[in-house]
Amino acid sequence: MIHKGVGLFPTEPVSIMRKYTHLAEELGYANVWFGDSQNIWRESSITMGAAAVGTERIVFGTGVTNAVTRHRSLLASTWASLAEFTGGRVALGIGTGDSSLRTMGLKPLKLAELERAIDELRELFAGRDVKEASSGASFHLNYVTEPLDIPIYIAASAPRILELSGRIADGVIVLVGASRTFIQAALDTIEKGAKASGRTLDDLHIVLWTPTAIQDNPVKARDLARAHVARVCIRPLPAQVDSSLQAAIDRIRDSYDYYHHMDTEADHADIVPDELVDLFALAGTPAECEQRVREISDLGIDQISIVPFVPPGESREGTIRTFSEIVDRVNQGRDGD
Repeated sequence: MIHKGVGLFPTEPVSIMRKYTHLAEELGYANVWFGDSQNIWRESSITMGAAAVGTERIVFGTGVTNAVTRHRSLLASTWASLAEFTGGRVALGIGTGDSSLRTMGLKPLKLAELERAIDELRELFAGRDVKEASSGASFHLNYVTEPLDIPIYIAASAPRILELSGRIADGVIVLVGASRTFIQAALDTIEKGAKASGRTLDDLHIVLWTPTAIQDNPVKARDLARAHVARVCIRPLPAQVDSSLQAAIDRIRDSYDYYHHMDTEADHADIVPDELVDLFALAGTPAECEQRVREISDLGIDQISIVPFVPPGESREGTIRTFSEIVDRVNQGRDGD
């Protein structure tokens, strides 16, 4: 069974993010993931807190945060508080840092630094002390009186971080597109890391993070997804892209503007060819998108989380509803096999 998730980037007011969240819960989505990039989107922790009011089931996560703009003491306090308020319906999604750092000229964390930050977060969630590297002072969450069970997901696309995720994470947010080849390559790499820590893929929750545009006009759908496809292409991937597409990827990397991160009208979106969109997005008519979901539904993914792209000013509600219907039909078909 494929579970449904939705990634929301707070480009719109908090009240609208709350509306989408409540719709997702109504439609049976398992998770809602909020982007965290302080210079281009609204504040994620406030958005999540407001969206959580009145919900009963859906799990709240970041897609994703980092341990640079947010000190690990702040991260731990945010997630302990949100877990307390929601009754534990949380999933801390973290990565090395992307647009939140790049827009300030800062570099992402090294993998060893990310691993250390995750270790320290788990210590803080357990109610134990952590030492601040720069001062040597110890600190802890004063109000945590018993260990908190807060799963940590790592966002990953490149081979080394996919392997790290398999080794240390509770879940993996996989950003490698919607092609069986790239998804399987990612799963194989995650499994390699899992084996290094005595685990299997069954011990992790795998979320496929998929830029999605569902329109009656497939050309329009591809155009809407190009900006997020550009974002996928600028990172190393677990499988090789056909050599004929490498020149296009190089141009995208040279021109990518982080202040227009995932912006459907970004200039760098214009240079993304259809071939890359078909590899790295779920973009097309409802029937085409349903076929793509069927093609990947047997790969061992636990959840497909869409990032819904629509024309500027248009509500994301239609895409959220249509994708829900697609997954429900696919699941019904699998149950009948």
